[in-house]
Amino acid sequence: MAGIPPKPWPTGLADQVEPLVLRVLAPNASPYTYTGTQTYVVGPQDGPDCAVIDPGPNDPEHIEAIQAAIGPRKVTAIMCTHTHRDHSPAAAPLTQQTGAPIVGCAPLVLKVDGPRSDEAFDTTYEPDRVMEDGEQMRGTGWTLTAVATPGHTSNHLCFALEESGALFTGDHVMGWSTSVVIPPDGDMGDYMASLDKLQAREDVRYHSAHGAAIEKPRQLVRGMIGHRRQRENQIVRLMTERARPVSDFIPDMYKGLDERLIGAAEMSVTAHLIDLERRGLAVMDGSEEGEIWRVI
Repeated sequence: MAGIPPKPWPTGLADQVEPLVLRVLAPNASPYTYTGTQTYVVGPQDGPDCAVIDPGPNDPEHIEAIQAAIGPRKVTAIMCTHTHRDHSPAAAPLTQQTGAPIVGCAPLVLKVDGPRSDEAFDTTYEPDRVMEDGEQMRGTGWTLTAVATPGHTSNHLCFALEESGALFTGDHVMGWSTSVVIPPDGDMGDYMASLDKLQAREDVRYHSAHGAAIEKPRQLVRGMIGHRRQRENQIVRLMTERARPVSDFIPDMYKGLDERLIGAAEMSVTAHLIDLERRGLAVMDGSEEGEIWRVI
């Protein structure tokens, strides 16, 4: 996990990250969002139309900054990678202001009572069109293709900008930290399959919702796959030593972990255990002490 750079952060400014893409940083920095959620406006700046990707939180100043980045162009679509509260709530007010349809991921609202290390779900998201894997949204000089990447959430999409080879990765691959996978909606098996899917692609760079642009995407994805496999191997080794509850994995796997992050670490381990169980490599037994995991 990267350290948060010193302030000031460029919130409210339209930063040109490549010829067809402007980036606008929302003022919602937190331990979950790094310096904030990054909204992207896609299309030639002197063209007649554009698309907005991940409009972000429903913050009037941020929406005003997006409108400034849009300028006189018509908004063809407001596109959301997933429905966590730092990504999609601004879609509703922005569509009221621009008349643009909301397209992209499917609606998803899930109540989770346990600890999270990301944002909760947006209950206001109502898309006009849900995009399937491979479907496209086109404008003047730009084409965005949906790439289904479930795992972080079951409804997560990335969007490929065909004209430049860039991929907007939302929270699936980020420029500052590994993505969190939190059951019951987050699925480690799906997440790993989605990483394999991106590894097989030939995107030239990633623009994520948090952190800097990723200029060596396949190298990063390869490292992420290796990191997850390493975690899985740790879990199997610890279960081989003895059966144990989820909480007993944490001291060995996360040395010196901030106490505030213990709950999130337990959820990540749980995601791995559920995946191992599904693959016939682990099983959970109930006892007076609670749920105990062991190898098969």
